[in-house]
Amino acid sequence: MTISEILDRVGSMGPFQFLYVAMLSIPILNMANHNLLQIFTAATPAHHCRLPPNTSAGAWVLPVGPNGNPERCLRFIHPPNASLPNDTQRATEPCLDGWIYNSTTDTIVTEWDLVCNSNKLKEMAQSIFMAGILIGGLALGDLSDRFGRKPILTGCYLLLAASGSGAAFSPTLSVYMAFRFLCGCGISGIILSTVTLNVEWVPTQMRALTSTAIGYCYTLGQFILPGLAYAIPQWRWLQLTVSVPFFIFFLSSWWTPESIRWMVLSGKSSKALKVLQRVAAFNGKKEEGERLTLEELKLNLQKEIALAKAKYSATDLFRIPILRRVTVCLSLAWFATGFAYYSLAMGVEEFGVNLYLLQVIFGGVDIPAKFITILSLSYVGRHTTQAASLLLAGGAILVLIFVPLDMQTLRTALAVFGKGCLSSSFSCLFLYTSELYPTVIRQTGMGACNLWTRVGSMLAPLVKITAEVHPFIPNIIYGISALLAGSAALFLPETLNRPLPETIEDMEKWFLRAKEPKQEAEAEKASQMIPLQPYGPGLGSS
Repeated sequence: MTISEILDRVGSMGPFQFLYVAMLSIPILNMANHNLLQIFTAATPAHHCRLPPNTSAGAWVLPVGPNGNPERCLRFIHPPNASLPNDTQRATEPCLDGWIYNSTTDTIVTEWDLVCNSNKLKEMAQSIFMAGILIGGLALGDLSDRFGRKPILTGCYLLLAASGSGAAFSPTLSVYMAFRFLCGCGISGIILSTVTLNVEWVPTQMRALTSTAIGYCYTLGQFILPGLAYAIPQWRWLQLTVSVPFFIFFLSSWWTPESIRWMVLSGKSSKALKVLQRVAAFNGKKEEGERLTLEELKLNLQKEIALAKAKYSATDLFRIPILRRVTVCLSLAWFATGFAYYSLAMGVEEFGVNLYLLQVIFGGVDIPAKFITILSLSYVGRHTTQAASLLLAGGAILVLIFVPLDMQTLRTALAVFGKGCLSSSFSCLFLYTSELYPTVIRQTGMGACNLWTRVGSMLAPLVKITAEVHPFIPNIIYGISALLAGSAALFLPETLNRPLPETIEDMEKWFLRAKEPKQEAEAEKASQMIPLQPYGPGLGSS
């Protein structure tokens, strides 16, 4: 028997699995609050220079910008009624006495004056957060394969709770950035462990459903965030509000069982047997669980246990040909998805619509997008769904180049459609990646691939700087990257209705079987061709 068949004996999709998926899903509700938090905690309100001390507003006129509003970063050196030459009277200087903000909302921008020459520090704070997710994905994936999925999940809940709360009490911007970096590390570990535990506990035919259900929790979190931000206009209290629940998740995770697959392949068969017997009792199959013995477990899985003794590292993802092909194609897909997704998700201020309303719209598009994704994953397949979502997203971003800036409704509609396609790509990637990599190196592969989406999300804000050369350059880069990644996904095999590969050998068999239908079709086509007769041309039988 395989591990999947043993799980079937104790109930592969019973009450235990539903409760297990629910325990994994609830923390994801709060994940969007951290990922997209700076949309609100770092919002930049309208502002202008503070006038010099002991100066009345009526006696001082601020410079006016091209849009008719006061200049944000300059003020006149002398009042307009000063008896000076016009050129001297109209001379300007930076805001030496700070700024006045036309908003009652408290953000890190208003607290630390991250405007004008300091506005890049706001983007740096988000990039450092993304860097934390990148480093976390790289380090925690390998640690999870070595020490287990559950310890990493539990530790990351605590890390996110503590660092998120610490960020709320940060005295300076540098301390805030350090805590946000740790938040990113924690988020990366939670996502990787959640996805892998879901895949390794749920039967093949239910993986698309449960993976999409977990994705919907992230979508609902996008609705919660603007509501919280509207109700809590002080950024410190908002930061604390979204962080404290993870202390509860840390405590509840102690009741989350470890992956049976990981325990068996790590030589912890006795612990795996005890967990299986508890699961069987919870699913109403206590007798089946009691029939399982340690000898039977080791006998049936001795091949997997023996092969799992060989330790794999991140270098094997590129050293072994079969893993190299999968890793390169998946890395392109992960990079382009994160690259294009965060260019749209973190740029909502650019579309000239109410910030809270647009965030709700951007979150709302995920509902139909993920519903279509689950249908496509279950009936069309992972391979086609992944390629189509990236190709459509790339096309939508490129079309934005040809839409005038004054057509805000159409531009917003295209951006929302592109964001929905990229959300579908994310949903598919988490499932597809976990199904392609074998158990012995699954978490390492997930971490390495997830790293590339963080690289993309870090580079996305920097690419926007190229708009200073020409406005359409960023969209060209975002769109082409999505199209290239969608094309690369076509070189991956289909995993629909296939059992999870446990070893590298299982993975190689997959690719061989994927080629067999093509070879059989070619052989059948060749057999239908009329062979040449030995008598020469034109002398066949009648």
